Amino acid sequence: MTRVSPSIAVRPIGAEDHLGFLQGRGAASFLQTPAWGRVKTDWAHESLGWYAADAPDTLLGVGLALYRRLPRLRRVLAYLPEGPVLDWSRPDVDAHLLALREHVRGRGAFALRVGPPVAVHRWRAGTVKDAIAAPALRSLAQVPADVTDADGLTVVQTLRRLGFRRLAADAGFAAGQPQYVFQVPLAGRDEAALLAGMNQLWRRNVKKAAKAGVLVEVGGPGDLADFHRLYRQTAARDHFVPRPLEYFQRMFAVMTQEDPTRIRLYLARHDGDLVAATTWVRVGRHTWYSYGASSTAKREVQGSTAIQWRMMRDALAAGADVYDLRGITDTVASDDPHLGLVRFKVGTGGEAVEYVGEWDLPLNRALYRAFALYLRRRG
Repeated sequence: MTRVSPSIAVRPIGAEDHLGFLQGRGAASFLQTPAWGRVKTDWAHESLGWYAADAPDTLLGVGLALYRRLPRLRRVLAYLPEGPVLDWSRPDVDAHLLALREHVRGRGAFALRVGPPVAVHRWRAGTVKDAIAAPALRSLAQVPADVTDADGLTVVQTLRRLGFRRLAADAGFAAGQPQYVFQVPLAGRDEAALLAGMNQLWRRNVKKAAKAGVLVEVGGPGDLADFHRLYRQTAARDHFVPRPLEYFQRMFAVMTQEDPTRIRLYLARHDGDLVAATTWVRVGRHTWYSYGASSTAKREVQGSTAIQWRMMRDALAAGADVYDLRGITDTVASDDPHLGLVRFKVGTGGEAVEYVGEWDLPLNRALYRAFALYLRRRG
């Protein structure tokens, strides 16, 4: 077993210190905010801080740890979604991870799951488009990346050396986060440049929605019931299990209490009919499209395009560097049913990003094997 360095310690911190550190960084995943722990009521949670032995009052990093107990046992899975929030370029990242290991072991964890928010590869929209047009290619893994991040490669090596196991991109706990996402860079751009960067179909559909009279507005908590009705229709059409209305009500209440600018609800209407609705999340200079819903009727008025264009422009106006369309699969195969979503996001002119992904460190191998078997049987 790799020994823990005494130079780094992890201990619980208050939500105020946690949030203050995130604000000082300028950007971090909303899944690592203190509020997110209160959203996930089926998990226990705590805010963690990293400290150096020679500077015990100076935070080096923070993390939101979620704990899910195994049925009938006192052991838990410790999970830091898209975290922890560290300087991943530091040469002593291994000491930070080992300190985390010992802390969650003391909390009764049989396994530790992390998702370092560090990019490994990036593919520009044009590169992805060309790959989709190449019959011999089926995955982004077969496509040379436009950018490779040295820090990301180093983090992968460190995780492997410490005994972490990479999760398959489509495997793991229900809370698992995407390894591949699609993002639109905003820094240094204006609305004209953003629109010019889109493909012809996107530009045409933006104009089509405006000509059809689609109106997009920012809603409030009182509009969540309308959003949820459309969301349930979307779930039935796209064959996924919808979250209950209470989940979204709690999300809005908790996240806006932490920061009034954290989350917004957008509603697109045509002649009074709700045709699309989405949630938008912001932490510092990073914004996300989080949940979306659209009607089966009136698809020709391009409500989904109109609402995305409004959220992008609002992200730009808010000073964001990134508009994040969240998860995609790594497919570029013409017969893959997920390719339509990839094409839709590629049309924004952004870039596909592969992150380090989620990794598990078994702390009790017997329980971890039993847990993995339980997940496989659950399907």
